[in-house]
Amino acid sequence: MSRKKSVTGSVRVGVGGWTFEPWRDNFYPKGLAHSKELAYASTHLTAIEVNGTYYSTFKPPTFAKWRDETPEGFVFSLKANRFATNRKVLGEAGESIQRFIGSGLSELGAKLGPLVWQFAPTKLFDPDDFEAFLRLLPEKVDGLPLRHALDVRHNSFIDPAYLALARKYRCATVFTDSDDYPSFADLTGDFVYARLMRTEAKVKTGYEPKALDRWADAAKTWAAGAEPADVPRLAPAGKPAGSRDVFMFFISGAKERAPAAALGLIERLK
Repeated sequence: MSRKKSVTGSVRVGVGGWTFEPWRDNFYPKGLAHSKELAYASTHLTAIEVNGTYYSTFKPPTFAKWRDETPEGFVFSLKANRFATNRKVLGEAGESIQRFIGSGLSELGAKLGPLVWQFAPTKLFDPDDFEAFLRLLPEKVDGLPLRHALDVRHNSFIDPAYLALARKYRCATVFTDSDDYPSFADLTGDFVYARLMRTEAKVKTGYEPKALDRWADAAKTWAAGAEPADVPRLAPAGKPAGSRDVFMFFISGAKERAPAAALGLIERLK
């Protein structure tokens, strides 16, 4: 897949993390040293979503190591620390947000992708408190622009008022291909972030070939600045609004099939 800029945005495809036992002798070659797994994954995929940053605080040398072990053009999406989002009053998350942002993310340089702010499935949409949280999200760290994606998981966010706030603060809304969480693809930021969660163990490629064809078409449509006709949204599709970078991750579901699904999608995007 080309990583060069064109009249459309770039499309990056990956999985969640790179350390997973069932991927050994499956995605990874037999006998590959565990210390080489990131290097291998990053030469076959074009992005990885890091879940570890949701649970733990990492230090600058770790981010620098990831940067140095991966090729030019590769991108890490980082899930923000849970202490910033799993709280009763989101407007009081400033210290936790700054601790996460200041933990060394800028060491990734050009390989720093979107930051994903994932909210608990029990977190209801409170317009005033949610806006107070969005005001706390910085635009840059050490001069490096930041892109924020909001992973909202309660049906109360299926609300035009939420869309208006996300657009006001130029944050993307995570589109989730799942029956377990709200699933709407209204464009609220200048990039698209999709988490595809329906991989099946019985399907060698994770998703059926026709489904991968569909997601490849959706990725191309999003990258061109338009909205796919067959992806659910709250409001009707608007007019094309310029190219967008697209990030698509095969997450959850039958995780052992995630790399195969990602590779299948990458092949369709060449």
